Amino acid sequence: MATHLPKEKKPTEGRKHQHMQNDTKASQGQWGRAWEVDWFSLASIIFLLIFAPLIVYYFIMSCAQYQCSLADPLLDLLTGNKHLSDIWNSTPTLTYRAAAIYALWVTFQVVLYLFIPDFCHKFLPGYMGGVQEGAVTPAGVVNKYEINGLQAWIITHVLWFANAYCFHFFSPTIIFDNWIPLLWCANILGYAVSTFAMIKGYFFPTNAKDCKFTGNFFYDYMMGIEFNPRIGKWFDFKLFFNGRPGIVAWTLINLSFAAKQQELYGQVTNSMILVNVLQGIYVLDFFWNEAWYLKTIDICHDHFGWYLGWGDCVWLPYLYTLQGLYLVYHPVQLYTAHAVGTLMLGLLGYYIFRMTNHQKDLFRRTSGNCRIWGKKPEYIECSYTSVDGSKYYSKLMTSGFWGWARHFNYTGDLMGSLAYCLACGFKHVLPYFYIVYMTILLTHRCLRDEHRCSSKYGKDWKRYTAAVPYRLLPGIF
Repeated sequence: MATHLPKEKKPTEGRKHQHMQNDTKASQGQWGRAWEVDWFSLASIIFLLIFAPLIVYYFIMSCAQYQCSLADPLLDLLTGNKHLSDIWNSTPTLTYRAAAIYALWVTFQVVLYLFIPDFCHKFLPGYMGGVQEGAVTPAGVVNKYEINGLQAWIITHVLWFANAYCFHFFSPTIIFDNWIPLLWCANILGYAVSTFAMIKGYFFPTNAKDCKFTGNFFYDYMMGIEFNPRIGKWFDFKLFFNGRPGIVAWTLINLSFAAKQQELYGQVTNSMILVNVLQGIYVLDFFWNEAWYLKTIDICHDHFGWYLGWGDCVWLPYLYTLQGLYLVYHPVQLYTAHAVGTLMLGLLGYYIFRMTNHQKDLFRRTSGNCRIWGKKPEYIECSYTSVDGSKYYSKLMTSGFWGWARHFNYTGDLMGSLAYCLACGFKHVLPYFYIVYMTILLTHRCLRDEHRCSSKYGKDWKRYTAAVPYRLLPGIF
């Protein structure tokens, strides 16, 4: 589903333009999703539209009714011990309380997003907040964004802790206590914004030249029509729904799970602390580098449809937090060696993820005039031609971490993902869904990006892949 943090940029690319003053304008065909739909893509789309919501429901229901066992619900159905209606009737329904909580939450995030300009960049050295330019769109538009996600995260969490320790307006367990009713609210918003985005793309797009129509309803609904749908000058659908309310909520959800563990068992286990710390680092990294996110595949290539709209509202907050949810039902106190090893794996994965991206950004900013691991970086000169006949030149780095593998930042991402799962022990499969999903997601992203780069660079891309033969794991893949 939606692609939270493993954001993807073109591989270690520095670029200059031969003829045009604006060196970012290029062929629309190199952006975004397809113009036409093959049968396999259509089948995949329909499969996801049908089964992704059921997968989310199944995981959450399994925890609520079967102590996080993924097999027991199926066994009950196959043996006739229960019918689907029994499981459904045991599922909490939408409540006015949950609807009010969710509406207040989304409204609060909209207010933080639209009406409080960023001030963090004024006193945090190295942080890029405030008004920033995004990448050029296929139509040649460069959108501006108010980068204030870190500020929104800080304000939200300060208020959360102030309530928990001082005001006591609501219990810190409020999210867990309304978890399934909130799921219905998230689904309503996810489908509503996806449907609205499709209607908007047809009748009042932000920029008609940035729209793509295949003529297939399911594909257009899933993958989106508009490239950067907006309301007014600043409300950008992609930026808001990916980070707010989804990723801001991620750490709040984990804190609510920790509070529930404290309420039920009188303590918060070291495994729950590990999950909160490691995923908290990941979330903070996202918001610290929110300006960098503007150059990732979500903003630069993906259109806004159900894939991002529903995925950011439902898939991300409900399936990326499975480790914390599992630990409420199965508290795990890890041996010291296990806990330390898991922490080290998570921190090492984060270090690789961050330093790999840092090397790439440094290389891009300086056009290769920098030092990576103490020496000048090696690279391959590439060129490509846009539809208007303009010629571009790029540099693809082949040293540092980028000499080890073409997407080594994803390798670090996967190490961190595995650490989240290992924090839960080995008694259930459910917490390990995340590493399975992330492996599939990032492998697919590798293939998507490399197909695009192969079409773009041609023979030069073959030279690059010969110099860096592995995608993710040196010596293996």
